[in-house]
Parts: sequence; C-alpha cells; structure tokens
Amino acid sequence: MPGEEWPDEGELVVCTVRQVRDFVAFVSLDEYEGREGLIPISEIATGWIKYIRDHIREGQKVVCKVLHVDTGRGHIDLSLKDVNEHQRREKIREWKNESKASKWAGFAAEASGEKPEVIETALYKKFGDLYTAFEELAVNGEETAPKLGLPGKVADALLTIARENVKLPRVTVTGNLILTTDKPDGVNIIRRALRSAEPKISDVEIELTYIGAPAYRIKVIAPDYKKAEKAIEKAASAAIGVIQRAGGEGKFVKRPKSGKVA
Repeated sequence: MPGEEWPDEGELVVCTVRQVRDFVAFVSLDEYEGREGLIPISEIATGWIKYIRDHIREGQKVVCKVLHVDTGRGHIDLSLKDVNEHQRREKIREWKNESKASKWAGFAAEASGEKPEVIETALYKKFGDLYTAFEELAVNGEETAPKLGLPGKVADALLTIARENVKLPRVTVTGNLILTTDKPDGVNIIRRALRSAEPKISDVEIELTYIGAPAYRIKVIAPDYKKAEKAIEKAASAAIGVIQRAGGEGKFVKRPKSGKVA
C-alpha cells in the first residue's frame, strides 16, 4: 500500500503464519512488506487452549485484528480470536481482489512502458484502492481513463486490461405475469404475448418460466437495478399489450429485489 508502512490499530490484516511456539505464533503481514507480528496464545482462540497447534499452523493464511503497534520497537500485536467468520471472508475477498488488481497494474506497466508504482499511485490517489479503480474503468472507462492524469498510452492499457479481466457484478429481478383469455385461439395469443416479453436489450438477459396457468415468471439479469427494473417493466408491458389487444386480460406483479448474482 503506497505510503502505508504500518497498519493502524483496529485494522484487519491478512497474515501468513511463519512460526508456532507453545505460547505464541509469529506471522508476516502480507499487505505490509517486511512487517511481522505476533499472536499470543490468549488471542488465538476463546476459551482454554491445550495445544496451540490445534488452532493455528505454519504456512496458514489468517486474518487478524491489529491490537497494538509499537513503531519504535518494531512490534505489532495481533488477535486472531477477535475476527469473526464474516469479517474473515470479507477481508480475504478484498485482499484477493487487491492482489489481482496489483497484477493488472503490472500488466498495464509492461504494455505502456510506465513504471508500476506510478500507475498504482495514480489509481490509489483517485479511488483509494486498486480493484475499485479497475471496476470503474470496466464500467465507465471512456469517462474515467482521461481523469487519471496518466499519459494516453497508459490509460488505454488500463482500459483494455480492465475490460478483459474485471467480472462485473450483476443483479436479478423477478415478477409474475398473469395472462388470461377466453378466445378460441387463446393458446396462440398467449404464445405471442410471451414472445413479445423477450425484447432484445443490450447487457440484459430475460428468462420466462411457466408456473401454472395463468401465471408465468419473468426473470431479468442486468448490470444494475435501474436497468433491470426498466427491462422487466418493458417486457411485462409488451406481453400485457398483446393480450389486451386480443381481448384478454393481463397484469404484472413484481417481486422484491433478489440481489446480486455472479
């Protein structure tokens, strides 16, 4: 991390366990090159510990909370037990993303001839972390790249690498279509209505599922909720329009937001 030689107290850090003794474990801090810390046995796990190696071992990746930093003596005291499972998963995810983004910055340096530290400093200054920078480049690259203050060749390299490597989050919304008609050719009318509910929209997937007459489920997957909700409304309106013009009835019941999908 540019400009950050020591972690802050209370910060969560990713560590590699280097040595385990009877009453303490020594670790290196993966995000702070050259920094090492120790976890006393009282901070390894809650409750009485008979064998420390039942809880921690050499070579293991762990997430710890920084308890105290003594820059004068070069000591960093850590706690393993103060990190819950949710915090551990989130920190590991962030760390992996940042590690990937650092490699991407290196690729951009190779492609453009710029120094990696110059690129990383520019991205940190603008976004606070590398992965967020690459996400923003992947989504709004044409607007974002010129604002980085980097030469055009470097910005172009970053934009290309972001679009090739960042897997953007997507969201899904669902709803039910209720379509009814008493016309003799009602089956064909409903088929036409359902076909109209699958308009071609850039970056949007639309799926229709038969639930049971007269209900049909629409599922839309899109980059964000605004686009997803606009698409599902468009799909439902198209189907309802077809059924109503044929003398039938239709309505749409939107379900609560279902969240992000990979």
